[in-house]
Amino acid sequence: MSRIAYIFPGQGSQYVGMGKDLYEKSDIARSLFEKADAILGFSLSKICFDGPEELLRQTENTQPAIFLHSVILTMLINQKKGQMTAGHSLGEYSALVYAGSLTFEEGLRLVRLRGELMKEAGKKERGTMAAVVGLDPATLEGICREASDVGVVQCANFNSPGQIVISGSVEGVRKAGEIAKTRGAKMVKELVVSGAFHSPLMQSARDGLRIGLSKTNIKNAQIPVYTNVTGKGIQKVEEIRAMLEQQLTSPVRWEESVKNMIADGATQFVEIGPGKVLQGLVKRIDSSVDVIGIEKYEDIFS
Repeated sequence: MSRIAYIFPGQGSQYVGMGKDLYEKSDIARSLFEKADAILGFSLSKICFDGPEELLRQTENTQPAIFLHSVILTMLINQKKGQMTAGHSLGEYSALVYAGSLTFEEGLRLVRLRGELMKEAGKKERGTMAAVVGLDPATLEGICREASDVGVVQCANFNSPGQIVISGSVEGVRKAGEIAKTRGAKMVKELVVSGAFHSPLMQSARDGLRIGLSKTNIKNAQIPVYTNVTGKGIQKVEEIRAMLEQQLTSPVRWEESVKNMIADGATQFVEIGPGKVLQGLVKRIDSSVDVIGIEKYEDIFS
C-alpha cells in the first residue's frame, strides 16, 4: 500500500510574492494571513507579498513567513492525507501543526520567537555556514574536528548524499572549508546567513526557546513526525518538546529522515510550501520514490 509523506521546507525557500495567490483566491488563506498579522502585531502578509526582499530575508520574518505559507496550504488540502511527516529545520514546526501537535497560533508564536532568538544569538556569537559538496559525512566530520583548533565548527545539515552544510565560528568554518578543498570537495560555498545555525553558537537561542516551549501547549502527534535531531519518527509530547529544543544546536539529519520514512513505507513525498529545495534533495536521496510539490493555489487541485 502506498504511503504519503508530507515534507515542509525551511529557511532559504522564501521569496517576495509568496502566498499572494492563496490570499487572493481563498477565504481560508485570507483569514489566516489576517490572523497572523493580528497575532504578530505587524503586517507579515505585506512583507510576504511586497517585500522588500531584505526585510523578508531577516530570520525573524523569514521563519513565520515560510511557516504561514506551508500551514495555509495544509489547511487547503486537508482532504488529502499524509501518513507521516517531516520538516527541514524550521519546517519541523509546520510538520507538527499538520500532525496535530501544535495549533496554528502556538506554532506561529514559536517560530517568530525562534527567529528572534536565532538573530540575537547570531549577533552575540558571530558565525557563518558553508555548503560542502562531494565529501562523505565521516570525512567531513573528521575535517571539522581538525579545524576546531581555530574555532567552533560542526556538520549542521546532512541534506543528501555528498551535500552537507557546516556551521560555526567564521574562523572554524573557513579553516574546515580550506581543508575540505584539499581532501577532494567539489565545492565549498559560504552561505549568506545571520548566524551559525545548528551549532553550539546557538546555545543562547536554545536556552530562550526552552522557556518558550515550556509555556506552549503541545499535544501528542497524530502521525509520526520524523525529527531532524534523530531522523526517527516520534509522536509523544515529551520527545517533541526535547527535539525542538535540541534541534537549534544539533545537525539536521535530513538524509536519514527521508531514508527512514522510505523504510517505513513512504512511496510518495509531497513538499508543501515555498520553493522546490526538498524535492531536489529527496530525488538525490532515492530516485525511485515519487516526489511532487504543492506551492501555488492551482497545485492544490492538480
